[in-house]
Amino acid sequence: KVAIKGIERELICPACKELFTHPLILPCQHSVCHKCVKEILFAFEDSFADGGSESSNQSSPRIKISSSSMDRIDRISRSGIKRNSLTPKSSLFPCPGCQRDIDLGERGINGLFRNFTLETIVERYRQAARAAIAIMCDFCKPPPQESTKSCMDCSASYCNECFKIHHPWGTVKAQHEYVGPTTNFRPKILMCPEHEMERVNMYCEICRRPVCHLCKLGGCHANHRVTTMSTAYKTLKEKLSKDIEYLISKESQVKGHITQLDFLLKETECNSERAKEEALHSFEKLSHVLEEKKSAALRAIEVSKNLRLEKLQTQAEEYQGLLENNGLVGYAQEVLKETDPSCFVQTAKQLHVRIQKATESLKSFRPAAETTFEDFVVDIAKQEEILGDLSFHSNGLEIPEINKEQSRMYSKALISWECPGKTDSADVYVLEYHKLNGEEESATWQEMEVCSKSKIISDLDDDSSYAFRVRGYKGSICSPWSQEVILRTPPAPVFSFLFDDKCGYNSEHLLLNPRRTSVESRAGFPLLLGSERMQVGCYTTLDYIIGDTGIAKGKHFWAFRVEAFSYLVKVGVVSSNKIQKLFHNTHDVTSPRYEQDSGHDSGSEDAFFDSLQPFTLVTLGMKKFFIPTTPAAPKDPASRILPLPPCLGICLDCDKGKVGFYDADCMECLYECEMDCSGIMYPAFALMGSAAIHLEEAVTAKYGEYHDDI
Repeated sequence: KVAIKGIERELICPACKELFTHPLILPCQHSVCHKCVKEILFAFEDSFADGGSESSNQSSPRIKISSSSMDRIDRISRSGIKRNSLTPKSSLFPCPGCQRDIDLGERGINGLFRNFTLETIVERYRQAARAAIAIMCDFCKPPPQESTKSCMDCSASYCNECFKIHHPWGTVKAQHEYVGPTTNFRPKILMCPEHEMERVNMYCEICRRPVCHLCKLGGCHANHRVTTMSTAYKTLKEKLSKDIEYLISKESQVKGHITQLDFLLKETECNSERAKEEALHSFEKLSHVLEEKKSAALRAIEVSKNLRLEKLQTQAEEYQGLLENNGLVGYAQEVLKETDPSCFVQTAKQLHVRIQKATESLKSFRPAAETTFEDFVVDIAKQEEILGDLSFHSNGLEIPEINKEQSRMYSKALISWECPGKTDSADVYVLEYHKLNGEEESATWQEMEVCSKSKIISDLDDDSSYAFRVRGYKGSICSPWSQEVILRTPPAPVFSFLFDDKCGYNSEHLLLNPRRTSVESRAGFPLLLGSERMQVGCYTTLDYIIGDTGIAKGKHFWAFRVEAFSYLVKVGVVSSNKIQKLFHNTHDVTSPRYEQDSGHDSGSEDAFFDSLQPFTLVTLGMKKFFIPTTPAAPKDPASRILPLPPCLGICLDCDKGKVGFYDADCMECLYECEMDCSGIMYPAFALMGSAAIHLEEAVTAKYGEYHDDI
């Protein structure tokens, strides 16, 4: 038989940390005092009304809500949901037992069952704890007598005399059930909280709670699997009995584990003290080194100070001697009083040399020593950084490496890393980043804790470079920092659009994916069929497609990828008032019958060709990027051909009338030109032959989750 006093831990409410009082069973099967549930829900209402949880926590001194629960209350309160503050009607309840948000349903507290079994056990525990404290009769005239019985039907306690008076022989009350003196009165029949006049007679196996027949017929349990209460009682009691018997049979094993845990507790205490001593010794050693360095630095400054003071003092005394009737001048004045020429000449020669030196020093005065001690400034920037990284030995914890190929810098920054051993040796990672600025000598690192191996960072400045680094933590042990990786943000905010499948879209030659983020040219086969009727020449045309969203003002950036097998692709922007020219351009520049070169190098052909273009496009193809022919472009054709970047970007500045083409991986500008932005500008693309273009997707939280799965 288990002693009542040995189960006190199971009788403590997780909210108030006291013995349960009228406990309610939550949908998660944890029990909480009825008063605690109300106070926690009222804390919700206070947080919605006051915009925080501080005041609500102070207004309920009895309840001890954990910080994680209060964080969830704050999170829900910031969601902007309006509540009625008269009664707690929140459907979400932060369970203090499992630390999860539990949905109480529409009825809230009224839909919860009282845990009468737990309440009875708590009452037995209280009686065992206060055996000397008597329960008084509820009906005696003052002074009341000690009760001898408690009526479960009347929910009251009686002495012998009062019980006979209120339960006379031969009446209905004489049939009431009575027990020994108690303060715990429980109903004989458990009623349904949703249908108050119905008793519960079934058990829902899905919700794991008793229900009545009305709940099964038309309530929220209509489609749930239910069983009779007697069957559920028998099944659960058999399972619980078997589990208890199994635990009791393993008593020796449990005692062995307890002994082992006691040993581990003592060993942990000893090892922690030893670790403290080693850490203290290390810091004392480091402090001793600092003390020696400090003493040496102060000594050097003191020696330099004394030497400089001595030089300056000597120089000051020399200049003091240049004053009238003082020092050198006074001595010279006395020598001038000598009347004997031979004696005067004998003394005046050396004196004249000294006077000349004094005169020259007076004309070009320089202090004998510097007053500043700039050479004695201790540079501790590197040491401070090293001390900032001071931690326990990594003990084999692998240094993570940032994967440049999987990391992206677009609408947001996606930073991914991995461990060389491909194992999750760290429990958590710390990612740090800062903006690179040449004017600042030291930058402040922004820090964030990450449980996965990737992180999305937003709110970064446009056209800026950032340095990233990451380290792993396993308990209090951390790995060294990874090698810093520098990524650059786009030169302008990212512009999102899809391919337009209506305006000028040629479905016979171009194939769009369902999301309209990729387009592929399939013009080869229709062209092949049409070539049967062609005997001379080869007439091919570009198939154009534009974005479904236009730009009227501001500076914007978008990126895309061109498949390596693409033969010919043109990309750029087109004005709304020139779209018709784009799709109805009559000049077939690829036909051999069209010859734009007249045979001389006047440049008029290039000018004529450029004047025909109603838009600004650059040519890509065969893994090459071709810089357009302009007066400012290099004359050598080979110097105008660049390798095609894996990801290409376009930056349109409508305010300045400029468009730039970028290597989107490193955000390097490959080509920039001016253009007329008077109308609404649309992204434009053209494909010929076998080619494909994929728009770059914006970095979102969902993208990061998908990236982690990969």
